[in-house]
Amino acid sequence: MIVKVGVYCRLSDEDRDKKNVNDDSDSIQNQKSMLLKYAIQNDWDVIDIYSDDDYSGAGAYRPDFERMINDCESGRINLVLCKTQSRFSRDMEVIEKYIHNKFALWGVRFVSIVDNADTEVKGNKKARQINGLINEWFLEDLSDNIKKSLSNKRDDGLFMGSFAPYGYIKDPENKHKLIIDEIPAEVVRKIFEHYKNGYSYYKICQILNREKIDTPSIYKRNNGSKFVCCGLDYSKAQWNVDTIARMLRNHAYVGNLVQGKRTSISYKIHKSRAVEKEKWSITENAHEPIIDIDTWLTVQERLGKHESPTRTGEIHFFSQKVYCNECRKIFMRNVYKVKGGKRSYMQCKGAKKYHNCDNRKAVRIDLLENAVIKEMNLQFSKFYNQPSLERQYPKVNNKAKYPDRISACGLEKAKIERQIHEKNSYYKGLYEDKVKKIISEDEFIMLRDTYLQDIEVGKKRIKALDEEIKLVQAKADRKDNIISIIEKYKQIDRLNKIILDEFVSKIYIGDVNEETKERDIIIEWNFAELAM
Repeated sequence: MIVKVGVYCRLSDEDRDKKNVNDDSDSIQNQKSMLLKYAIQNDWDVIDIYSDDDYSGAGAYRPDFERMINDCESGRINLVLCKTQSRFSRDMEVIEKYIHNKFALWGVRFVSIVDNADTEVKGNKKARQINGLINEWFLEDLSDNIKKSLSNKRDDGLFMGSFAPYGYIKDPENKHKLIIDEIPAEVVRKIFEHYKNGYSYYKICQILNREKIDTPSIYKRNNGSKFVCCGLDYSKAQWNVDTIARMLRNHAYVGNLVQGKRTSISYKIHKSRAVEKEKWSITENAHEPIIDIDTWLTVQERLGKHESPTRTGEIHFFSQKVYCNECRKIFMRNVYKVKGGKRSYMQCKGAKKYHNCDNRKAVRIDLLENAVIKEMNLQFSKFYNQPSLERQYPKVNNKAKYPDRISACGLEKAKIERQIHEKNSYYKGLYEDKVKKIISEDEFIMLRDTYLQDIEVGKKRIKALDEEIKLVQAKADRKDNIISIIEKYKQIDRLNKIILDEFVSKIYIGDVNEETKERDIIIEWNFAELAM
């Protein structure tokens, strides 16, 4: 039978001496030279040479490997020649699939020179399988080492992403550090400012698209980045709400690195899975921020409120601010046609939707706005008329900021920690009962799973409480001096979302008094000093 040889070479890492990307590395050339010389010595005909440079032996796809396999199946070649079995593959599944199964079916012989693998030698199979296992263990160890190395670098505050977030570029002198790219950074600032001013995701997209601002993908592509967005038609790319939503939540814009949010399932399965939040790598003040902390906190507070935009795409300044003083449910906004046009009202959700509140009468939004403006201007007037501003409006003591919520979170956290400690003690006793055969193995497993589930729920709640305490404290810190906030305003003629968010936490509307025909409007200020 005529021996028709396919020479296969592979190298994982690109050789630094390559003259250009189309040249084979010296190591590939050495493999070819060795294999061709061996084929000539055995009087074999070399039909083709297959070379995969810069492809891992665990890779699911290698272009020349696939071409060689097709030639084996079609009968074009009947012997595959490699330097070592690991050059063919380090994956045991691939070894078994082709060398020990498909090749036998297709009548293809496999030979590797250095480790003496040869499918024509019957006693050689066990050695090939052992080599396959060793190569697979090597891949597993290599994968673990790489993951540990990346994790250590992330924990050291180094940026390990392939591409910098929109608004940043990698520092040319240190690829693991981000520096601001001023052109897109200005767009990022504009997005945050629009959202802070009450615009919805969709409204912001409309503005950016109307101004013909390049999307992040197009900007990166036009500036030489190798970033590719799969399935994107670049000729029709436009800003979309998902992009805006992700950007508004990206901690990189306040100088923090949040990495390790996803990881590969395994070295053989190249799909990724989400990582638990407590295992993320977080480095604060890792690079220069684009967004100031005041804007960031205002935006994050809004993101958690599920505010609904109006038909114009803006968020109304009273959205998530007005509540019923009787049932504590939110006031809904509605627009009705009246003589000469339209008029906006707000009404208790408990009365209008659930019919379980007597506070049924709606309030006109324009009249409510006037009432709030009047009360705000009254506070400003008192502020500026005081002979001693510092005495009347002292700086807020850090320990007294938002005390109720922080204290409540702290008490709940301490309670959960005690419960976790008790459950750990119970679990230890449970294990001892199993050893002493007081309870059966099945009973132990059932009770153990219940304890472990409760402990996991408790740990997640503690994490959420820590985040809330941190956010509340940060909100207090940015409002450390009431004077610096109030001095920005002398007189207010119209409300907007920024002004209302800065001063007002909630507004409560009472029921109409049957005798006076008036209703209470109670303003819950952000500052205790403004509460009268």
